[in-house]
Amino acid sequence: MSTARIRLASGSALLLCSFAMGQAALAQDGLNDEVFDLGTVVLTAEEQIKQALGTSTVTEGDIERLPVVNDVAEIIRKMPGVNLSGTSSTGQRGNQRQVDIRGMGPENVLILIDGKPVLSRMSVKQGRSSERDSRGDTNWVPPEMIDSIEVIRGPAAARYGSGAAGGVINIVTKALDEDFLQVGTSFDSPQSDDEGMTQRYNLLWAKRLNDEVALRFSANYNKTDADSYDINESEIECTTEADGTESCTAAQAGTEGVVNRDYALRLDWAPSAANQFNLELGYSRQGNIYAGDSQLGNGQFLNVDPESLVDDGTETNSMERRTVALTHIGSYGWGDTNSFVQFERTDNRRLSEGPAGRYEGSINSSDSYDKAVLTAVSGKSEAYVGHSIGGRAAELTMGVEVRYEELDLSGYNSFSSLVAEDGSIDTSDGDPLTSQMTVGLYVEDNIIWNDSLTLTPSLRFDHADTFGGTWSGGLNASYALNSAWTIKGGVAKAYKAPTVYQMAENYVYVSSGNGCPYPYYGDGPCYVMSNEDLEPETSINKEIGIQYQGSQGINATLTYFHNDYQNKIQSGVDQIATLSAYNARYDIYSDSRIFQWDNIPESEVSGLEGSFAWAFADDFNLTVNGTYMLTSKQKLEIDGGTTSDGTAYGARTIEVPLSLVPKYTVNAALDWYVNDRFTLTPSLTHYGPTDAPKESGVTGYDNDDTDDDRDPYTLVNIGMNYRFDNGIDLKAGVTNAFNTQVLRSGSGAQTYNEPGRAFYLGVTKTF
Repeated sequence: MSTARIRLASGSALLLCSFAMGQAALAQDGLNDEVFDLGTVVLTAEEQIKQALGTSTVTEGDIERLPVVNDVAEIIRKMPGVNLSGTSSTGQRGNQRQVDIRGMGPENVLILIDGKPVLSRMSVKQGRSSERDSRGDTNWVPPEMIDSIEVIRGPAAARYGSGAAGGVINIVTKALDEDFLQVGTSFDSPQSDDEGMTQRYNLLWAKRLNDEVALRFSANYNKTDADSYDINESEIECTTEADGTESCTAAQAGTEGVVNRDYALRLDWAPSAANQFNLELGYSRQGNIYAGDSQLGNGQFLNVDPESLVDDGTETNSMERRTVALTHIGSYGWGDTNSFVQFERTDNRRLSEGPAGRYEGSINSSDSYDKAVLTAVSGKSEAYVGHSIGGRAAELTMGVEVRYEELDLSGYNSFSSLVAEDGSIDTSDGDPLTSQMTVGLYVEDNIIWNDSLTLTPSLRFDHADTFGGTWSGGLNASYALNSAWTIKGGVAKAYKAPTVYQMAENYVYVSSGNGCPYPYYGDGPCYVMSNEDLEPETSINKEIGIQYQGSQGINATLTYFHNDYQNKIQSGVDQIATLSAYNARYDIYSDSRIFQWDNIPESEVSGLEGSFAWAFADDFNLTVNGTYMLTSKQKLEIDGGTTSDGTAYGARTIEVPLSLVPKYTVNAALDWYVNDRFTLTPSLTHYGPTDAPKESGVTGYDNDDTDDDRDPYTLVNIGMNYRFDNGIDLKAGVTNAFNTQVLRSGSGAQTYNEPGRAFYLGVTKTF
C-alpha cells in the first residue's frame, strides 16, 4: 500500500472514529435532550455568506420557466458574473463551453452536488494553457432532479477550499421524503438542419417505507445530436499568395453531440430526531457524438477520415462516473453537525488522438482507445455551535475536509515519451499513478456585532503531500444603513492545488515546433513535463457593494469586485534543458527543448455586477442583472534565448486576458402570471464585444488575427408554462427567437458556435 493510500485510510478512519465517539459521548451525557437558550437566533457562517452580494440562487421555478436543453450551465450562465467559455484565452476547444465566473476561467470554478465535490473533468488531459476536451461537471444531474443551484462568487467562495478561487456552483437535489412519482419528456428542435436536436426522458420516484426510512430513485436519458460537419464552412477565409495560389483556412467543427444516462438511488434513514443518515449510489455516462473537432479545429487529421466518423455518428470519447456517498446530519442541544464521505471514480475513455503539432487532438485511430481513470475520495465534517462574544450572539463553524485524488494513466498509450540519451530524463518509466492528498482545517464565526453590523471572519489551513501547507480565509461584513439600504463587502484569500496531470511523471505535452514559446517558434520540438516544485495558485478576492430592499417590491444590488490572481499554472516559457531526446513520431533522436509546468506570477480581474428585481404588480415580476469587466489580464515575463541558428533574442513582457468573456453581459426576464395556471416569460441575454487577444499567453508571440473580435449580439427567448389540475405540466417556447446564429471560425475571439432559433416542448406528469 502506498504512503498516500495509508494516509487516506488513516484520515478516513479518524473522521469516522471521531464521529462515532462524538455520538457515544452525546448519548452518555444526555445532551440530546438538553435545550440551551441562546437568545438571538444567528445564521451559520455559511448561511450568512450565501446572503453576500456575490451570491445568487437558481430556483426550481427558474428551471421550469427557463428550461434547460441539455446542461444546467445554460441557466447558470444567466446569473450575475457568470459566462460560458473555453478553459483558456487560446480559444482551443471553444465549443466545449463551461461555467466561467468573473473571468477567472472554468478551472477556477468548483462544482458541488449537494455540497460534495465533483472532480470528473480532472480525468481529461490538459493542454499547455489548461484547455481540456471536456463538457465540464454541470451535466451529471438532470434538471428535473434539481431543487436549486447556488452560485457563490468572490470572497464568499474562499471557505470551500481548492478550486474555488473563481467561485462555487452547488447543485442541490430534491429531498422528496414523501411518496412521489413523476415522469417527463422534452424535445428541442432547431430551425436549422445543421444544428443538433435534443430529446430527454426522465423518471423521479420516491417512497416512504416507514416513519424512519425513505427511498429515492431517479433515471434520465438525454440525447443531443451533433452539428453538421460543414456548419462553419461559410467562415472559411481565403487569401491569394504572391504566386497566384490560393490559401484557405480550415473550417472549424461545430458543437459535438452527447448522450447522457444518469441513475441515482438514495436511502434516507432517520432513527431519531437528532440523527439523519443517507446513503447514495450514483452512475452516469456521457458519450459524445463526434462533430469533427480537434485541438486546433478540424483541418488536419492522421489515418482517419473525420467526416466518416461524423457520418457514422461515432462515439470518440466517453466519461463514466460512479459515486458512493454516506452523509450524516446531526442536531443536538449544543449545536448541529453535517458530515459526509464520498467515493468517486471516473473512467475517461477515448479514441487515440494525435499528440502534437497540427495533428494535436485529432482522432488518429478508429479502434485504438486510451483510458484515464480518476479516483477521488472526499470527506468533510462540520459543526455549528451557538455562543456569544462579549455579549454578542454568534454562530461558530468548525470543520475538517479531506480530499484524495489518484490518476491512473497506465491505459493511456498516445502520450509522447521524453528520453534523454544520457538517461537524465526518462518519462517512459514514469509512475502511471499520480496522487495528491489534501487535509484542510477551517473555522468561521458569524457575529451579530450590533443591530446594524454583522461580521463573518474565517481562517483555513490546508496541507497537501505535494506542495506543503497554505493559509486562506478572510472577512465578510454586512452593515445596515437603515431598513432599506445595506452595505456588504469582503476580502478573502482562495487557492487551487496543482492538478494531477501537471504532476504526472509520464504525461508530457509536446509541440512539433510552431507552438514553441518565444523566441523558439519553429525551432522545436518543445516538450512540457511535470514539475514537482509547483506551488498552489492563489487569489485575493475583494468585493464591496450596496443592496436596496424597498417596500415597493424592489430589490437591487451593485457590486465592485477585484481579484489579484497569482501563481497561475500553465506551461512554462523558460527553457530548463536542451537535450537529444527520442522522438517517437519519427523514431529518431533529435535536439529538443525542455520546459515544465510553471507558476505564472501575476494576473488580475476586476469588474462590476448589478442586479434589479421588481414585482411591480401582482401579475408581473421583472428581473435584470449585468456584468461589466473592467480588467482581465495575465502578465507573462519571458526570458530571451538563442535559437538553433545562433540568433539571440531579448526578454519580453506581454499581457493577455485570462479567458475569452464578453466586455459586458446583460440578462433580463419578465414573468407574467396570466393566472394561477399559466405563466408567460419573455427573456433576453445581450453579450457585449469579446476582444481577440493581442498576444498568445502560451507562446508569447503577437497574434495575427487580432482584428477578429466577436461583435455584440442578443438572444431573445419566449417561454410559457401551463399547469393542469390532473398533475400534468406543459412547457413550450422558442429560444433565440430572432435567429441570431453565431458561427465559429477559430480566429481571434470567434471561438464557438451560438445556436440559432429552436422550438421546445416538454411535458411532465406527477402522480
